[in-house]
Amino acid sequence: MDTRTRYPSDLTAPEWAQVSRFIPAPKPGGRPAKYERREIVNGLLDITRGGCSWRMMPHDLPPWRIVYWYFMAWKKDGTIDRLLNELRGDLRQAEGRARQPSAAILDRQSVKTTEEGGPAATTVVRRSLAARVTSSWIPSGC
Repeated sequence: MDTRTRYPSDLTAPEWAQVSRFIPAPKPGGRPAKYERREIVNGLLDITRGGCSWRMMPHDLPPWRIVYWYFMAWKKDGTIDRLLNELRGDLRQAEGRARQPSAAILDRQSVKTTEEGGPAATTVVRRSLAARVTSSWIPSGC
């Protein structure tokens, strides 16, 4: 990692040791990776913890398009799911519980809707009165 200012969302060394075992290494051959995997993960954490849009990532992290590309690739190949499942298991085990939950709580809420579509199911868009009337201060010669 270069000498950039550390963000609160950045991984510490012990956290990176936990996460790095799930992050795929760069593929052999071809062009070498321009950005370290840790910086890519730090970019993902900045988006997640900060709640900002992709384009608002700080400029000293890898470009947002690259971080987004890795996120989508890791989501598609199951890396993110494996990482979250294992980290959840590690946390449960550290708390003295079984790695896998033995029960789940499901919350279901029924929402009443109309049986079929039609006029009752749609809202009519109405324009305001002000939008229909020409303003009196506009000169008629315009």
